[in-house]
Amino acid sequence: MVSPFFLFSLTLLTSSVTVLQQRLARQHKLQFFRAVACIFKAMALKKQVTNLGTVMDDRSKQMLTGPPIPLLVKMSAPNSLAFLIHASVSMAEIWFIGRLGSLSLAAVALVFPLLMLTQTLSGGAMGGAVASAIARALGAGDLARAENLIWHAIALAGAGSLLLLALFLLVGDRFLGFMGGTGEILEQAIGYSLILFTGGICLWLVGVISAVFRGMGNMRFPAAMMALSAILQIPLSGAMILGAFGLPGLGISGAAISAIVSALLLSAVMLLHLASGSGAIRLRLSALRFRKELFDDILGVALPGSISPVLTVLTIVLLTAFVGRFGEEALAGYGIGSRIEFLMIPLVFGIGAAMTSLVGIGIGAGDVQRAETIGWVGGFGAALMAGIIGLVLALFPNAWIPYFTSDPVVYDTAQRYIQVVGPCFSFYGIGLVLYFGSQGASAMRWPVITLCLRFVVAIGGALMLMSYTDLAVQSVFYAAAASMLVYGATMMGALKLGAWRVSGVANGN
Repeated sequence: MVSPFFLFSLTLLTSSVTVLQQRLARQHKLQFFRAVACIFKAMALKKQVTNLGTVMDDRSKQMLTGPPIPLLVKMSAPNSLAFLIHASVSMAEIWFIGRLGSLSLAAVALVFPLLMLTQTLSGGAMGGAVASAIARALGAGDLARAENLIWHAIALAGAGSLLLLALFLLVGDRFLGFMGGTGEILEQAIGYSLILFTGGICLWLVGVISAVFRGMGNMRFPAAMMALSAILQIPLSGAMILGAFGLPGLGISGAAISAIVSALLLSAVMLLHLASGSGAIRLRLSALRFRKELFDDILGVALPGSISPVLTVLTIVLLTAFVGRFGEEALAGYGIGSRIEFLMIPLVFGIGAAMTSLVGIGIGAGDVQRAETIGWVGGFGAALMAGIIGLVLALFPNAWIPYFTSDPVVYDTAQRYIQVVGPCFSFYGIGLVLYFGSQGASAMRWPVITLCLRFVVAIGGALMLMSYTDLAVQSVFYAAAASMLVYGATMMGALKLGAWRVSGVANGN
């Protein structure tokens, strides 16, 4: 059969009319091939949708197709409310410990970075990695992989808790001494820490099992369990710290015991629900097979993600040591202020946990643009929430600091801290929530770079200001504020420049 191209070429020299005919024929030919390509694409898309329909539950489909803003609000609300309730535990404990005096407040300021490290490693770094891995597996329609990942998460929780216990037994007392702990303050801090790390497996299980539910898009159940746990822990902490209901007053060690007991009950309930639940995936013995590939999937996000809590805690440790140079009262005041900063993490985590799941499932399904949209919506939402809280606390210190101390020096330090750092909470909020989104995207390079930069600004800035100005303890506060500005601005820049798009390509999307 003679091709149209050949026929048109024979008459090319005879008239301009045939030239026009040739061009028209080429256009029709191109349109024909485009139409054929569209038919094949449509057939492939139909097959993909059909396959997804057989392996993907309704919640996962909604996470991939629902409008980003209402979906993020819906998924974030239970977490934010639960973490707000749970944050009240931390503030209640400070109130109880404040009744014991400035020595106990100083001791809890020393151990606070260790508690923060445990919670952020288990719930943030490891928990975010678990939620990301499960969400990406569900986004790809691989339910068997998602169920297998649950056992890997539990194993890594056990390993993480044992590692922290071993490290504390080796260098814990010297670490607390480096931070300025001496005498009775050091003794109380060591007692609290031993209890915390001995029962640390309970805290780690809460972090990773909650993440499994969040990876499925189920925010309500872990949020409800966390709220109930907080309701139990507050009176238990008060009774064990001060002594009540027949329980002895154990000082700050009572706070550690109540945290472990509450986490034990919470993790047991969640494990039972996961084993017997009706979600997209369940805890099944048949899925108990360990594979290096799945450990790598989780640890590929968790290990870079661990740099965040480690550097955050290291920053607080060094800043605490700097503040300790200005006396016991200054240390106690800084402990109150830094505890408020720490409360931003669980509050913002409500949005961040939802973002990890939504971004992860979007990346798993190949929809990078949707993942970025969710990142911007969640980022500015977190900035708004954290910024309002920081400004209110800075403008009205008399409304909350007197609940924690009546010492004028302690009060003055806490007030100066919040009035310098509080207005920068919005940058901390957006940086932190984009960190969680980056976990979902499995794109941890820029968060690591940003956290290193924040560390340099905070510690280097504090040293420079203390050396070359007469700001005294406020040098530390200004450096902390500047580091938050750098953190938030750099994370926004990374997202704008396409950090998650590179991850999507790397994941085969």
